[in-house]
Amino acid sequence: MQRPEKHRIRSAFDRAAASYDAAAVLQRAVCARLLALRPEASSATPHILDAGCGTGYGARLLRERWPQARISAADFAASMVARTAADGIDCVLADIEALPFRPACFDGYWSSLTVQWCDNRRVLAEAARVLKPNGWLALSTLGEDTYRELRSAFAGIDRHQHTLDFSAADQLADAAHAARLQQVSLHRETITLHYPDLRSLLGAVKAIGANALGPGRRSGMMGKAAWAALSSAYEQHRTAAGLPASYDVILLSGHK
Repeated sequence: MQRPEKHRIRSAFDRAAASYDAAAVLQRAVCARLLALRPEASSATPHILDAGCGTGYGARLLRERWPQARISAADFAASMVARTAADGIDCVLADIEALPFRPACFDGYWSSLTVQWCDNRRVLAEAARVLKPNGWLALSTLGEDTYRELRSAFAGIDRHQHTLDFSAADQLADAAHAARLQQVSLHRETITLHYPDLRSLLGAVKAIGANALGPGRRSGMMGKAAWAALSSAYEQHRTAAGLPASYDVILLSGHK
């Protein structure tokens, strides 16, 4: 699967840092589901990593859940790191495909809605490397049915790529097993958000930095005719709640 260039992703999330929290409705919902997967910490003072921390919402949840824990965080967008560090969380500027930590130093590894931007196998191999024996992993990402309404609406409008090429759930499970994680468990559900109109929907996607795409993306603005055709096509999906945006949420847990 071809991923967007890392510099493009980093730039998008750096720009989105100021708007991210206000728009991150999905991210908060997924964090709540991911947290529910975790039992009580096995260590009296666990050391937990939030990998791909964004503005630190997940790290703050972890700190509330385990007040005695040491929480560390990593993100490769400098503006996101600055916001997380401002909350008193130890945060480093780092790529989660190549973490700057020694082996077997964390009791827990948490990553919410980050892996879809990365190489699954590299991320999970790094997670296994930095986890202590019997350490736990809790990870969320997005599956291949994400933005299905948007892809449907764009079909026939143009040939450009408008959404990320999301991984299938079995690919994520295979990557976890390749990293030699044990007791791997997958949970999958669809979360649907609704918006009053298409501009609001696309604006929400942009506000969280999720509009960074690789080769095949449109390089300029849509013309009026293309926009009208897209709006008309998307209106076919409207419900009483508004225009839907579906997210195929995958939760993965395991142990080293």
